[in-house]
Amino acid sequence: MMIETYRGVVYPYQLDHMGHMNVQWYTEKFDEANWHLFSRAGLGAAYFREHNKGMAAVQQTTKYHAEALAGDLLQCRSGVMDIHEKTLFILHEMYNTETQKLIATTELICAHLDREARHACPFPPDVRAAASALLIEG
Repeated sequence: MMIETYRGVVYPYQLDHMGHMNVQWYTEKFDEANWHLFSRAGLGAAYFREHNKGMAAVQQTTKYHAEALAGDLLQCRSGVMDIHEKTLFILHEMYNTETQKLIATTELICAHLDREARHACPFPPDVRAAASALLIEG
């Protein structure tokens, strides 16, 4: 299931010398979307604090499909592609809100971390269940 995880605008200060949104801002907007998806999967700030856990992006692949220009309204839709014992495979899609044109996609592999032991650890059953509800059909 894909859910909305981000809404925002492209500001002039986010443009590069070619007049479109610089790649660093795609990453920032996808990162914000990621935290909303984590929260829906039971991996919110309270969970991380209470259990001394964290998440780490171990791989990210971004594809750029169209330019984003100053003033464009953006929306991200996100879902879980797969769940392993200690990792989530995530897809984010960024659209121009007004035209619904696909702007960019990013795929991430994120590891669940025990911050004290400093290594990846299994997801608890309730998180696996919540993340499973976000699996993309198909």
